[in-house]
Amino acid sequence: MLEVDGDSMIDAHIEEGDMVLVEKTNQAKDGDIVIAEVDGEVTMKYLKEKGGKRWLEPANKNYKPIYPEQSLNVVAKLKAVIRQY
Repeated sequence: MLEVDGDSMIDAHIEEGDMVLVEKTNQAKDGDIVIAEVDGEVTMKYLKEKGGKRWLEPANKNYKPIYPEQSLNVVAKLKAVIRQY
C-alpha cells in the first residue's frame, strides 16, 4: 500500500491522500497505471509504449508526459484505489 502524493492522476480518479494497492512487478503493458522509477525519480503514471519507446503519461492536462533521458523501470502495477472520507 502506498499513499498518493500529488494531483497528476486526478483524471483517473486517483487523488492526493488516496491509498493505492500495488503489485510488485517489472512487467506492464501499454495503458497500465504503474509505479515507475524514471531517471532516479519514482512516480505513478500511465505507462505508454509505441514503436519500441516507453514513456509515462499523467492523467492531468496540467502535466506533461515524462520521457526518460536515461532509464525507465516499472516497479509495480496499480491494483486498487482506496479513499477514506
